[in-house]
Amino acid sequence: MIDSILGAIHWNTRPEIFSIGSFEVRYYTLCFLLAFISSYVLMLRIFKRENKPQELLDQLSIYIFVGTLLGARLGHCLFYEFDYYKDHPLEMILPYTYVDGKFTLTGFHGLASHGGAIGILVGIFLFCRKTKTDFLWIADRLVLVVPLAGAFVRIGNFFNSEIIGLPSDLPWAVVFERVDTIARHPAQLYEAICYLLIFILLWNIYHRKSLLKPGFLFGLFLILLFGARFVMEFLKENQEAFEAGMAYNMGQLLSLPFVAAGIYLVFRPYQALPNKNK
Repeated sequence: MIDSILGAIHWNTRPEIFSIGSFEVRYYTLCFLLAFISSYVLMLRIFKRENKPQELLDQLSIYIFVGTLLGARLGHCLFYEFDYYKDHPLEMILPYTYVDGKFTLTGFHGLASHGGAIGILVGIFLFCRKTKTDFLWIADRLVLVVPLAGAFVRIGNFFNSEIIGLPSDLPWAVVFERVDTIARHPAQLYEAICYLLIFILLWNIYHRKSLLKPGFLFGLFLILLFGARFVMEFLKENQEAFEAGMAYNMGQLLSLPFVAAGIYLVFRPYQALPNKNK
């Protein structure tokens, strides 16, 4: 699996844990499931701490799960491969390709984190409208677990040998042998570490600060996570050919509105109303 030769770590692990015919179970799938399971367990602790019913969390989880998958998938198709998917719209939502007159099971090879973020926000909005729950209350608590989920997803990307970094001669550089023979930054692991640190920071702020204005944790999350994403993109290969001539790639451009929204939420003036039930 791992072999350190000539100052670089050689990574050639297959992305499949096992396969039966055309059916595969991948490390990425496992990491995605771990992301949702860990998020649910931690959110349940938060709901119990604030005397909220588990049934409310169960409803929210469905909205988040669907919003994440649809948003991430559509985000990839629309932001990164629109020229292809505009002519193959069904492949956006179906795990099949139609080649040589027959359908082939391919799975979903392409999920965009920015699309997932948009999908989550839409899911929260729809959930809050149905249950009459305050949007910022949910957002401030959901962002406590999202960075940990993001760390799991990036580890899954590492197993898939995707979203690779630029060439590097650092001692921890990785040769993704399933891609090429060049030693590169393990950008997926850099991001995973950043997200884990953000998770620890936000979790500690939530437990130690009792008087935070609504939207503060949400805004801080947007600044830190998408700010980290913006910086990390400088160490990554572009994901699509059209990004080659751009000063900032698509991932960076999509991060800027989230950072701007975070700055607004953190620094906006807020005065609590007396006796207001938050």
